[in-house]
Amino acid sequence: MHRPLPRWPRLRWPLLRVAVAERSMQPTLYPGDWLLVWRTSRVRPGQVVIARHPSRPTLLLVKRATRREAGGWWLRSDNPAAGAVDSQAFGAVAPGLIEGRVLLRYWRGRR
Repeated sequence: MHRPLPRWPRLRWPLLRVAVAERSMQPTLYPGDWLLVWRTSRVRPGQVVIARHPSRPTLLLVKRATRREAGGWWLRSDNPAAGAVDSQAFGAVAPGLIEGRVLLRYWRGRR
């Protein structure tokens, strides 16, 4: 008799690795930089965070959390001149859309 394997709970690794693709966070972050992100919803103003876009949840954003409001976090780009989309365009981001905060930046290979 064939028995199905037990289903183990799906574990979620507390660290996430993200590549920077755009110039919206220059001079802090550049395209090609890699980020190590701690998955948490605990954020303080001034921290760089990874969040899901409110109307396009498959799109991850790298932004600076500037202030907490009733509807969530106000996220800003460090380089608004790059045509970046941030809370100026979509308002406060709900806490459930914050994936985590950036712990460190590193480079893969040559810059």
